[in-house]
Amino acid sequence: MARRMLSPLWLRAGATTLFAALALAAPASHAALFEDDEARKAILDLRQKVEANRQAADAANQKLAEEARRASEENVQMRRSLLDLQNQIELLRGELASSRGQQEQLTRAVSDMQQRQKDLAQGVDDRLRKFEPAKVSVDGQEFSVEPNEKRDFEAALATFRRGEFPAAQAAFADFLKRNPQTGYAPSALFWLGNAQYATRDYTGAIANFRALLTRAPDHLRAPEAVLSIANCQIELKDTRSARKTLDDLMKAYPQSEAAGAAKERLARLK
Repeated sequence: MARRMLSPLWLRAGATTLFAALALAAPASHAALFEDDEARKAILDLRQKVEANRQAADAANQKLAEEARRASEENVQMRRSLLDLQNQIELLRGELASSRGQQEQLTRAVSDMQQRQKDLAQGVDDRLRKFEPAKVSVDGQEFSVEPNEKRDFEAALATFRRGEFPAAQAAFADFLKRNPQTGYAPSALFWLGNAQYATRDYTGAIANFRALLTRAPDHLRAPEAVLSIANCQIELKDTRSARKTLDDLMKAYPQSEAAGAAKERLARLK
């Protein structure tokens, strides 16, 4: 009887215990299920973030690759442009060098032409000058002469200076015959008289020295001409005439060198 009474109690106690255990176990199981869902959600979120980051990284890499490709193309294009520019610069340099060469040639050609023109003009002037009167200054006298007068006088004087006195005498005599009114006449008469003196034609020399004095008494060679007349008279043994000529020289040209020489000579004649 007692056992029968205990069985329901035990059963009730066992049921109660089981119920309690189930009650205790239910929250733990529910919590475990909740934690699994959160974990899965977190994993999904993480996967989504990783995928988004991966896609973003792929997009960035693709953008970088595109930019790198574009930069490479631009670099190639820039190199081509630089090469073209360099070729153009070299071409311009060549054209400039050629232009400079042509300019230098043109400058030389112009210079040569100007020089030829100058030479031609000088040649024309020289030829014209041969036919135009020229101013000369001889023995302190300035006058105009024809080109042939100048040439012939200088040739006769050069003959005298070489000591070719007969030839010089002939040259000066011919010169005066062809040019009686020339400005060279006083000087020509003086050198003609000296050439005659050198060839001992004293009479002829006196005549030409006196012709000089008659034509140009104030000529630079006049005092020397008077002294030369006295010398010719001395050579002709005409001492009296020589003394008078020397005395006249000292009176007419007292400041000349010839007057000093005349004084000495006059002293030796006495």
